[in-house]
Amino acid sequence: MTPISPSLISLRPAEADDEAFLFQLYRDTRAEEMAAWGWNDAQQQAFLSMQFRARNLSYSAYPNTQHSIILNADQPIGRMLISRKDDEIRLVDIALLAEARGQGIGAKLIAGLFEFAAEENKPMRLHVEKFNPAFRLYQRLGFQIIEDTGAQFLMEWRG
Repeated sequence: MTPISPSLISLRPAEADDEAFLFQLYRDTRAEEMAAWGWNDAQQQAFLSMQFRARNLSYSAYPNTQHSIILNADQPIGRMLISRKDDEIRLVDIALLAEARGQGIGAKLIAGLFEFAAEENKPMRLHVEKFNPAFRLYQRLGFQIIEDTGAQFLMEWRG
């Protein structure tokens, strides 16, 4: 794999052929949680497959979505899903493989979304689970908590 560099990051539309990578990415984002449960590989696979399908179904409820694969050079390292609504830009999901996290890539991509939201004169919103380490990143980038839904915060950025 090419060394990961924010200067080599690009986006391309997600395609049907990306399903295996997207499942690998989903599994990677839940690896720490799965390890804590002590399940064997078959149990993890069954559970994650069910959760992956349920999550994808829930994402289909968002209108006007743009689903992108995040590339480092030509290698997929993540995904970003945004929804353009009349009253907001919603960051539905952004995820990176473990080896790509903590290198400024998420911040760079979100900064690009800020430019788009500002041009559209719309707030940018997202939900984040309270225990997700990305919560701190979103705070640093200027998102404010506008609602506590119990397990998650609804956060908003206004340009």
